[in-house]
Amino acid sequence: MKELLIEKLYRIIKVPYQMLFKNSKAWNVSIQDLLKYPQDSLGFHYGCFLLKYNFNIQESLEEHDAYHVLIDVGITVKDEIDMQFYLLGNGKKSPFVFIVIATGVLFYPFEIKSFIKSFQRGKKAHAFHYLDFQKMLPIPLKTIQSTFNII
Repeated sequence: MKELLIEKLYRIIKVPYQMLFKNSKAWNVSIQDLLKYPQDSLGFHYGCFLLKYNFNIQESLEEHDAYHVLIDVGITVKDEIDMQFYLLGNGKKSPFVFIVIATGVLFYPFEIKSFIKSFQRGKKAHAFHYLDFQKMLPIPLKTIQSTFNII
């Protein structure tokens, strides 16, 4: 039940968040375009991620799903909270990060050890949260992950 409540909350804040805080241009790429990249590339893995979870590309929010692919984290509410703790550890400070983290601590207090572990993993990685992932789509996923010590 709390997962449904949190997911609804995220959906509600997504639109105003996108309007107020996201200035990035949409990538103007389709899932089919992503799947044309080499099979070891970030682009191909991104396309597979979208297909696996039956997602569409969220215009101007494309980097969010790229984080899922790079960090290799799922899409449950807990996974999302872990990912935001990871990103905070990596240096990303945005209203969305803090909203998700506050929600996580409030609704999942018994998962705090997992969240701290994710934060620490993010601190160990080289800062990558600010990169232009669209330009990195042809690069092998494992190369990006190892270069930035992501996994």
